[in-house]
Amino acid sequence: MTMTTQPQTTTGRAPTAVPPAPPVPERSTGGRRRDGGRALRRLIQPVAAIVVAVLLLGIPFWLVIVTASKDQSEALNPNLQVPSQWQLFENFATVFTDGRMVAAFFGSLLVMVPAVLGVLILGSMAAWILGRRGGRFLAVIYALAISGIVLPPAVVTIVLLLRQLGLAGTAIGMISVYMGMYLSTVIFFVTGFVRTIPPELEEAARVDGASPVRVFVRIILPLLMPVLATATILICLYIWNDVFYALFVIGGRIDTLPLNLYQVASSGLYLQNWHLIFAYIILMSLPLLITFMVAQRKIISGITSGAVK
Repeated sequence: MTMTTQPQTTTGRAPTAVPPAPPVPERSTGGRRRDGGRALRRLIQPVAAIVVAVLLLGIPFWLVIVTASKDQSEALNPNLQVPSQWQLFENFATVFTDGRMVAAFFGSLLVMVPAVLGVLILGSMAAWILGRRGGRFLAVIYALAISGIVLPPAVVTIVLLLRQLGLAGTAIGMISVYMGMYLSTVIFFVTGFVRTIPPELEEAARVDGASPVRVFVRIILPLLMPVLATATILICLYIWNDVFYALFVIGGRIDTLPLNLYQVASSGLYLQNWHLIFAYIILMSLPLLITFMVAQRKIISGITSGAVK
């Protein structure tokens, strides 16, 4: 008679049953709708931004191009229609030869370059002091320094003061006006950037025997290049397109591009000649447009870096 034995595990214990896995909950229709709505918004937002940019920038740019490419009869009433015959470069040649653009171009450079260099140097030095030192007195000085951003300059007072000083109608007087107007902009941009620079760099240079001027020129100024590039483009844009203050200070004595455009547009050459006026505007805007395209990375980095603190 044989006896059957029950199988046993090697450990001597009976095997335990594995618990079943918990059921996976199904995603509700509400969650799917929310995910679909988020994906749709992510798709619509950039498309809407592109459409708005095209409407705000593309349409005026197209109006300038097509009007500058027409003849006098077609450009009499500016519109968005394509010209029957493109003559953009012919209009450029007429403006360049008959509009005194060369003299006006050098007049703009004569006023803009010294004003920009002077305001960058003085503004960055003042911002370095204001950004490194504290106290109520310097806080008041900083508030007064940047108040020029919101307070418009008095044109009548400026003209009378320049006449008293003998600088009315001179390039030096116009340069001084621009420096006084845009010094606040440079101080505002650079002060926030200076506070992001570690003070240990300056302390190490002073331990090595460097003077304050040497510290500023060798250490601080190279680090300020991104934000100074941003301020340079903005100030150049303001000065290059200014006609209001130039008309009162140097009107009729030194020609700048906007002032020259105002004068010739009011005379017989460009009277009702919208194709020549728009061609002049394109040629006048090309230098700054090319500069902005070349230095756009530094401009953007300067804006973001100055906004850290």
